[in-house]
Amino acid sequence: QVQLVESGGGLVQAGDSLTLSCAASGRTLNDFSDYGMGWFRQPLGKDREFVAAISATGGSKYAGDSVKGRVDISRDNSKNMVYLQLNSLKPEDTAVYYCAATRAVVATTQDVYRYWGRGTQVTVSS
Repeated sequence: QVQLVESGGGLVQAGDSLTLSCAASGRTLNDFSDYGMGWFRQPLGKDREFVAAISATGGSKYAGDSVKGRVDISRDNSKNMVYLQLNSLKPEDTAVYYCAATRAVVATTQDVYRYWGRGTQVTVSS
C-alpha cells in the first residue's frame, strides 16, 4: 500500500497563490521515483477533474485546460513529496484537491491512478 497525505489547503482570496503538498509513504513504496504523480480536484457537486501530472522522474509535466498557465507541479523524489503551485486563483478553483499515484510513468486520466489521498480543501473567495 501507498499512503498519500495532502496538505496546504485553506481559504484564500482571488488572485492569490497557494502551494499544496503531498507526502507519500507506505510499505510498498520502495522507490517513489517509480510512480507517476497527479493532482485532481472535485468541486462540490461536480465530477472530479484532472489538474496536473508529473512523470516518475519529473521530466514531463501536464496541466489541465482549466488551470493551464496558472499551475506548476513539481516533485522531490528524495523526500517522497509532490507539490502543486496554483497561481492567480479564481473562485472557480474552489474544490477538494486530491493527490494520486500511478505505476505508469505519467497519466492524465484518473482511472490509471491506483492510490489516492483524502484530499485538501481549497476555497477561493472573490
